[in-house]
Order: sequence, then C-alpha cells, then structure tokens
Amino acid sequence: MSTMNEEELAPESENLAQPLLSPRHPMPELVSTNEGLKEVIQTLRSGTGPIAIDAERASGYKYSQRAYLIQIFRRGGGLHLIDPITANDPALWTELSDSFADQEWIIHASTQDLPCLTELGLYPKILFDTELGARIAGAPRVGLGPLAESLLNLSLAKEHSAVDWSKRPLNPEWLIYAALDVDVLVDLRDKVYDLLSQSQKLEWAQQDFAQILQSYQPGVEKSPRKDPWRRTSGMHKVRDRRTLALIKALWIARDHYASSIDVAPGRVFNDEALVATAVSKPKSIEEMRRILTKRSRLQNLPLTDWFEALRTASALPLEELPELRTPSTSLPPPKLWKDRNPLGYARLTHARAAVIQRAQELSMPVENLISPDALRKLVWHNPPVDGDLADYIRSALTEGGARPWQVNQLAELLMEPLLQREPLVSPEPEVDEAPATPADQA
Repeated sequence: MSTMNEEELAPESENLAQPLLSPRHPMPELVSTNEGLKEVIQTLRSGTGPIAIDAERASGYKYSQRAYLIQIFRRGGGLHLIDPITANDPALWTELSDSFADQEWIIHASTQDLPCLTELGLYPKILFDTELGARIAGAPRVGLGPLAESLLNLSLAKEHSAVDWSKRPLNPEWLIYAALDVDVLVDLRDKVYDLLSQSQKLEWAQQDFAQILQSYQPGVEKSPRKDPWRRTSGMHKVRDRRTLALIKALWIARDHYASSIDVAPGRVFNDEALVATAVSKPKSIEEMRRILTKRSRLQNLPLTDWFEALRTASALPLEELPELRTPSTSLPPPKLWKDRNPLGYARLTHARAAVIQRAQELSMPVENLISPDALRKLVWHNPPVDGDLADYIRSALTEGGARPWQVNQLAELLMEPLLQREPLVSPEPEVDEAPATPADQA
C-alpha cells in the first residue's frame, strides 16, 4: 500500500507559501437579515459541487457553544458570511440544510463545529472532514493553516482565532479572517481526497466520516457527563469529603449563574479560586469576596447565594457527602495492570507494539488506527479457549466502536498478541493517553 511521506506532502523548500491576506473569491457583505439568508440559499443553488462550511463560536467568552458567524462557500455559488444571531429564522436554516442534503459538506475538524451547526438546524448527510482525512492520509500537520501551506502553498493568517465572536458589530478584519477559512476549503478537500485515493485510504476515511454523522442527526442526544464538577482543575489539593462537597456546591452555583447570563464559567471566576474558596472554608461573605472577586472578570457576583450554598454543603450529614473517589466501571490505568492483571498486561504490551508498528506502516497516528480504550478493553479479558480467535477479536473491536476498515487491519494482527503470557521486556512507548480522534469522540 502506497503512503505519503512528509516530502511529498510539503511544497518545494524554495517555494515559500504565499500569504493569503484576503479571499480569492469576492469578499461578501455580512448577511444579517432573514431576507438576506433567503438570497444566500438561492445563490448557493446556482453553484455546483460540495458545500464548504465553517462556524465561529465565542468559546472562552460565552457559556453556550452557539454559532456567532457562519461561513459558506460553493463553487459557482459564491462566498457568504451570515450572522445567525439576526438572520435567525429556523425555517430558513432548515431550508438551507434540506436544499443541499444530497451534497457533500466539507468541514475542517467537524466535531468542533457540528454541535453549533445542528443547533441551527443544519444536518449534513454527507461529510468530508479535511482534518480527519488528512490524518488518515498521513499528513504530518493537519491544522487548517499548516495543511493549506503544505497542500495549497498558501499561508493563512490566524491572529484572530481566539477573539470574542459574540461582539457586535463584527470587526471587518475578523470577517476577512473568517472568510479565508472557507475560501480554501474546497480546494483543500480535493487535495486531501487525492491523497486518500493515492494511498488507498479513501474508503477508510469515508467510514469515519459516516460514523461522525451518526452522532449528529435529529433526535440523537448526547449523554450528559456524569459529575462534571469532578473535572475542576486543582482537585489534587482536596483531601477530605467535606471540602469536596464545598467544591461541588460552588461549581454548581457558578455553572447555574454562568448559564443564566451566558458567560463562560471561567470568566465568572476560575477553578483556582473555586478550589481556594473550598479549601479555606470562608466564615463570612467578605472573606469569600476577597478570594473570588480578584479572580473574576465580572462585577456584582451573587455572593450571598453562593455563601449560603457553601453553608448548606458544610452542614451535610456524613452519609450525604460525595466520595473522594467514585466507583469506576472503566479499566484501571495501564501502569497498574502488571500487578492487577499480569496476563492482560502481557497481552497489552504485545498488542500495543503490533499496533504501533502497523500504524507506522500505514503512515497514520496510532489513535486513528484504534482508540486506546478499545485496545485496552480487548486485551484486558482472557480470550476464549474455544472458537475462532479472529472472530472474537472482530466482534470485540466492533463492539468497542472500531470501523470495518480498522477491524480488517487489526483482527489477524492481534491474534498472536492475545495469546502471549509474558510481557515484552522493553515495550513500546505508551500511547494510551493520546487524544481521541474526532471519529472516536463522536
């Protein structure tokens, strides 16, 4: 199977990437009315081929993850910038979605934008994720900017990537930056498509794209995260259940307040202040104010309500206090396997080495070949003594969320590792903490 090395993906060293300071297609006026959105739909219908779409949120500024700007490009259908806050007719957004249901929608790092797109009523039926496709193809750098440089020889400005898109009016320079993201996206899709075809990985990518879309269809709801307050930064300082109860109470109070005013919780006050308040156990509102207000970006915090929440948590009976460690249904960290499950540890070392080797042969990140969690679940249990081992592996991988192409790559490869009883003396570097891919997050 052919693969793309870094030299093939990068432009010639003497050909420096050309700065793209403005869109190559006519820069549009910002569409801020429903009448304007109707015209956008009609103009897009006159084009051909896939729809390139991007969204700008106000992450880090707002509690919600709603879209504050939508960018769309289609060959022959023009480049469009739409303000979904004022062009907000749900029927029109549904019409836009339905009008192009038979077309491919190009999104870079789709799992970041699909939540806010579906909130508007935009539900792609056919997806091409240029970031994920580039990973599978073997591109060394898959961010939009680096990918545009290596595949299109264009340099995109990224200085406005962290601005507050909820501000109005939108800065004209921000709009140019936003337009560039979709201006290049169709061309980038074609390059990534070619790489996938040349390396015989196109079907693999399409399977991953389809799995992502399964999680973003009408009626499909995400399961809420259990005890999200336990993810507060600085929890390692907590040594008792009473302090943990205070953290929980303050986290919930902050979250409710942040939601009510649509401000990111960290801007109300950060986790450092939250933990410091719980650890110090303030005896008065003024003491609480000294800790929180210097770490907040807001004025007039509802300290009376929060102080009362802390007092209530302080008075909880012992049996109602949260446990320091919740019972986990997940497997223990691999570093503990050697003592808790020696055979599982032996299988893990061999399986991990085999998977790393195969990923290198395929020129892709290990986590795109198989998620660390799926591999751990497979090797933790003793394989059956009777029956077809390959069928057992196929079934286990499929149950763990692996796509058919991943199952085909790994079923026979993992047969020998599952029969091992002694660990590798020098196992390959651990990959279990690698970030999940977009497909695995879906």
